[in-house]
Amino acid sequence: MQQLILGGARSGKSRLAERLACESGGEVVYVATAGWHADDPEMGLRIEQHRQRRPAQWLLVEEPLHLARALQRYQADGRCLIVDCLTLWLSNLLLSDDAAHFESESEALLNLLPDIECDLILVANEVGMGIVPMGALSRRFQDESGWMQQRVAALVDRVVLTVAGLPLTLKGDRL
Repeated sequence: MQQLILGGARSGKSRLAERLACESGGEVVYVATAGWHADDPEMGLRIEQHRQRRPAQWLLVEEPLHLARALQRYQADGRCLIVDCLTLWLSNLLLSDDAAHFESESEALLNLLPDIECDLILVANEVGMGIVPMGALSRRFQDESGWMQQRVAALVDRVVLTVAGLPLTLKGDRL
């Protein structure tokens, strides 16, 4: 099963993804996309909180840019892949100063999704419910996030919006 879990900051989306991965019964591979954000002290604290919550036996893969390649490499029967999160991955791509890289990596992910045969849980921040940002880069980020989430949602089996720790199933079987 492929799932997209959306929510705002501190909505419970990562906890839900981790719970679903545990319930999958498979070997879990956690694909973290934070990348170079880790040198920010506040982000470092968030990353550490995620690390402390994860079971020690989960395999951690840190991949800030080449997400499709990582998913292709680590998919296997009986595995569950978690990507946390698509939003940071998109921001990494937007900040990479290579527009062609952004396009190729985004398309690579979208083209790969139908071929992934193991369980996959994608986590993303819902950033489109607030005001339109002031800067061009911030507006592009908001737009690209919304477009990516629409395209991913069309491809996956289940989409869940998490608010205040409560999951609301938007597509697929209810939780």
